[in-house]
Amino acid sequence: MGVLRTSAFTGLILAAASGLCLEARAAATDAQPQRAIVAASSVSMDQAVKMAEQRFKARVVRAEAQHEGIRTIYILKLLNDAGHVWTVRVDATNGAIL
Repeated sequence: MGVLRTSAFTGLILAAASGLCLEARAAATDAQPQRAIVAASSVSMDQAVKMAEQRFKARVVRAEAQHEGIRTIYILKLLNDAGHVWTVRVDATNGAIL
């Protein structure tokens, strides 16, 4: 009976490990296209933030990248000294404000 339990336990451990490996491989595969899209951008998020802060004389309080097909757009939330908050979209390819 002890051998049977050990075999079942070993089987569960191996199944769990296999699932984790497959999940990690899927996550790595999903992340690679995003890295390629961001790497193809000629304007980094840091550059976009600095550009927006200078142009609008405000502070970026939140920044994120969104992917629309093969295009990367930076979504920047700005806050000025008067307390006004607004969102600016920046094309990561050329730095254009959308």
